Amino acid sequence: MDGSATGAVSLLRPVRAGNAFEETVERLLQAIKLGVVAHGEKLPPERELAAQLGISRVTLREAIRALQEAGFLDVRRGRYGGAFVVYRPPSPRKGDLRRAVNEMGAGGLEDALTFRMAVECGAAQILAGAELTDGQRETLAARLAGVNDAAPADYRRLDIAFHLAIAELTGSPLLAAACADARLRVTDLLNAIPVLRPNIEHAATQHAAIVGAIVDSDPEGARRAVAEHLEGTAALLRGFLG
Repeated sequence: MDGSATGAVSLLRPVRAGNAFEETVERLLQAIKLGVVAHGEKLPPERELAAQLGISRVTLREAIRALQEAGFLDVRRGRYGGAFVVYRPPSPRKGDLRRAVNEMGAGGLEDALTFRMAVECGAAQILAGAELTDGQRETLAARLAGVNDAAPADYRRLDIAFHLAIAELTGSPLLAAACADARLRVTDLLNAIPVLRPNIEHAATQHAAIVGAIVDSDPEGARRAVAEHLEGTAALLRGFLG
């Protein structure tokens, strides 16, 4: 995995023993769909990944085999082998957004947006109230530069990396996992609308405001900056649904 894999800590955490296979598939799918392991990259080595997830290598192999059969992974043998991600988010098609919202059920969209607002605002507020190390500042700057310099085809993945980095840097695995879960709930919705240049430019300004408030140790400013940013995303979704 490359430097965008900040979210791996929260997503590839130990699974519960009762449904080890199912939860392993879920964890891996989350990492793939959120771009924590991007197209063309490979999962961590089997021994390392099994230990990280707290499962046997047999269970891990079964999960990887299932995702290979479903078209998310390509398993290659040999010295340079491994489980490589072949999934790409589908290009937006007419009706995709409405279908995704319908699948969420009554009230599902507003619930997902509220959940995301709560956990992401909270993460930024907590991080802004902490004493940042030089390494944390560098990570924030790198994630900001990554999303702001992203080509449209890679924008969503690097946007996710930016948002998940804020949660990861709080040092709370539970909060980081909640933020990853919140983003996953709207990922299919965001993938169903086109990446718009004016929106990217506006988001770049908002991302900079979020980072600025965090490094200036301004918790309330960080909360407001995230809230404004997420309100814009919500408005865009509602606009395409209208």
